[in-house]
Amino acid sequence: MVHKSKILKILAEYDPKKITIATLCSHSSLQIFNGAKKEGFRTLGLTVNQNTRFYDAFPLGKPDEILRLSSYQDMIDKADEFLARNVIVIPHGSFVEYLGAANFEKMVVPTFGNRAVLAWESDREKMREWLTSAGIDMPAKIEDAKKIDRPVLVKYHGAKGGRGFFIAKDYPEFKMGIDLSEPYTIQEYILGTRYYLHFFYSPIKSTGYQVNNGSLELLSMDRRDESNIDEIYKLGASEELKRLGYFPSFVVTGNVPVVIRESLLPKVLEMGERVVKRSEELFGGMIGPFCLESIVTDKLQFKVFEISSRIVAGSNPFVSGSPYSDLIEPELSTGRRISREIRMGLDQGKLDRIIS
Repeated sequence: MVHKSKILKILAEYDPKKITIATLCSHSSLQIFNGAKKEGFRTLGLTVNQNTRFYDAFPLGKPDEILRLSSYQDMIDKADEFLARNVIVIPHGSFVEYLGAANFEKMVVPTFGNRAVLAWESDREKMREWLTSAGIDMPAKIEDAKKIDRPVLVKYHGAKGGRGFFIAKDYPEFKMGIDLSEPYTIQEYILGTRYYLHFFYSPIKSTGYQVNNGSLELLSMDRRDESNIDEIYKLGASEELKRLGYFPSFVVTGNVPVVIRESLLPKVLEMGERVVKRSEELFGGMIGPFCLESIVTDKLQFKVFEISSRIVAGSNPFVSGSPYSDLIEPELSTGRRISREIRMGLDQGKLDRIIS
């Protein structure tokens, strides 16, 4: 990983009046660029074969400039081009997945957030250690596939937009679906309602819901539309469908805004607080957006099955704010909140605390 001292030396040479917010033209880029513009920053879209014509339909989310790269390796090899533009990179799920965790860690460009979190998020064993040691209740883990005695969810490592997850009810069904060349985790399948909880942690804000020396914010919530698991039940029993070659999949195709019953909000914030506090002890702390992916049972108990430690696409329905962020500040999207944090860092001389 690039040493933070090197990044801070680069950052010290930037012209604060010419900071440019950059991200990959995918995932949540519209709200990232829109939010950056609202905070007065220039914007740069990075593309490797992405079709960017769709930005013409959304001028308020269109980057000021698009830099077309021949490969993701160019993000490493052409770092000087980014530095000449005073770039701060905003990572999102597609950015990290396409670039690769190893390349992301060694990219010599100032990046919003703490890169050390990636090692804890991308490895499901380390993720479980982080969450459970923070006192977060997770679905039970099945160590031996031959001992599957209940419905389970098999999950491959890394952020894949829901691709690669599958359900199994016993060992033969597990063998039917597993790719042994990929690292995976088996956990019990929890019945309940899924809520994806979008938080933001600022280590430099001194007001609001205080955690450690910073502030925790709950910005929005969503649920996921997934193909084909949301519709396949209409065709009949899953066992019969599998014999015909139809397998349930969890590929995310869209996001649906939701709100949770208000009496559960204290639990939601307490979970976010525990995760932030434990992250400080394990790897120096969370910075910026993160999402706790949870299930609420009929006993109103939370089971968190995953954490995403950056902006998630589930925040996209809230470009103009959400029922929660509107109670912090009107029209505050997660994308704008990121650029607001960078603006606060510049104004307070604390940019070194939120960039790595």
